[in-house]
Amino acid sequence: MEARLNLFGSEIAGKTVKYINTASMVIIKESTLPKATQNLVMLRASQINGCGYCTDVHSKDLAHDGESALRVNLVAAWRETNAFTEAERAALELTEQGTRIADGAGGVTDEAWADAAKHYDEEQLTALTLLIALINATNRLLVINRQPGGDYQPGQLG
Repeated sequence: MEARLNLFGSEIAGKTVKYINTASMVIIKESTLPKATQNLVMLRASQINGCGYCTDVHSKDLAHDGESALRVNLVAAWRETNAFTEAERAALELTEQGTRIADGAGGVTDEAWADAAKHYDEEQLTALTLLIALINATNRLLVINRQPGGDYQPGQLG
């Protein structure tokens, strides 16, 4: 599979992706949302969106950060496992509903929001919401471009 555009060689793509990446890095480095939760959320959204590049990145980052292969491999089936905390499950539910907006009638349900609010304070919920939106934007860009996954090395993106 070959990318349709060279996003890494394009001046306008470079500038745009830099801003998206910078916004994501604010959340990743400055929020109190647990790092494992951040990566689980980004991996799950990427799986749903069929983004091979981002699925590669976030699965490898989770493994590099010491996450067990069991949990990385079970993210796609998180509802049918006991491998995730109640807080992580709430974040994954919010991620799925926020990612599948077009698939559902009402977007994110009040129940999913209330469940997440039981586990995360307002600042963490803000970070979680922004992270879900940003990973979805990134997924869409890379899926449209057919950006192949498989070559990522942990730490490569910052």
